[in-house]
Amino acid sequence: MSWRVANACAERKFGSATRKQIIMFLADKASDDGSGIWCSKGTIQRHTELGGTTVKRTIRDFLKEGILVETGARGCKNGFTVVYRIDLAQIEALELTAEPDIETGATVNPVQTRPGTGATVAGVPGPPRPPNHPKTIHKPPSRERVVAEDEEVERILAAYPPDRLRGKTECLGRIRDILDAGTEAEDLLQAVKAYATESADFTRSKVCFSDNWLKSGRWRAYVEDITKCRAETKAKEAEMLVGLANWVTDRHPLCRHITPGQIDALLAAELVTQAQIQAAGLRS
Repeated sequence: MSWRVANACAERKFGSATRKQIIMFLADKASDDGSGIWCSKGTIQRHTELGGTTVKRTIRDFLKEGILVETGARGCKNGFTVVYRIDLAQIEALELTAEPDIETGATVNPVQTRPGTGATVAGVPGPPRPPNHPKTIHKPPSRERVVAEDEEVERILAAYPPDRLRGKTECLGRIRDILDAGTEAEDLLQAVKAYATESADFTRSKVCFSDNWLKSGRWRAYVEDITKCRAETKAKEAEMLVGLANWVTDRHPLCRHITPGQIDALLAAELVTQAQIQAAGLRS
C-alpha cells in the first residue's frame, strides 16, 4: 500500500462516489510511483461490493482518461491479470476536494455568520453552523453520468444500418438493458458493426430491423464471437510471452528482437527478473 498515492487520490474529485471508491481501492494496491497494481475486475467487484458492469465501465473510463495505464500482464490461475499504473500527473491535475474559501455572502440580506442561540428557555445551544452560512456549499445533483451513458447507447444504435432503424426509443431501452446485464459497450458496438458489414448486400426480405435484432437476441452470437476472439488473442499473447521468457533465460540470439514493450510485459508478468534481462544483454 502507498500512503502517497492513497492521499493524492483522497484529495481529488473523481466525479462520483463509485469512481472514488474504485480508485481508492486501486491506490491501496499501488507502489509509491503508482505502479504494480494487479487485481482483476472480479476482485475489485468483491471488495467494493459494486456491480460487475459498473466496475468494468469505470475501469474502461479511467483508461480512456489516462488516470489508469496498462503496463503489462501477470500470470494467475485463470491465465493472466492486467497490471495497471495510476498516473499521478493525471491525478494531480484533477480538482481538489478542499472547500474553497468564501468570505462574502448576500449583500441585500446579510447571512448569519455565527451559530444561533437556539431555545432560550431551555438554554439549548444552536447548531455549529447555520444552513445559510457563506461557507455552506449547496451542490446541484450531477447529470454527467446519465449523459455519458445516453451518449454510449446512442453511439451503439447509430452504427446500425440507417435504412433498417425502427422504434428508436425501444431500441435505446433494449441496448441499455443489455449493457446493464453485463455486456461490454464496445463489444455490442462491434457486434452491430459486424452485422452491418455482413448484411450490406442482403435483399430487403433478408434484413432484420433494429428492434427485432435486439429483441430476438441475434446480437449474442456476434458478441460471443468477439469474446472468443479476444480470449484467443490473450492466450496467444500469454503463450508468446512464455516463449520470449525462454529466450531470455536461455540467452538465445533472437533476444535482440525483443522490444522494450515486450520486456516491460515480461517483467510485469514476473516471467523473468531484471537480472535475467541484463544478463541477456537487453538492458544495461
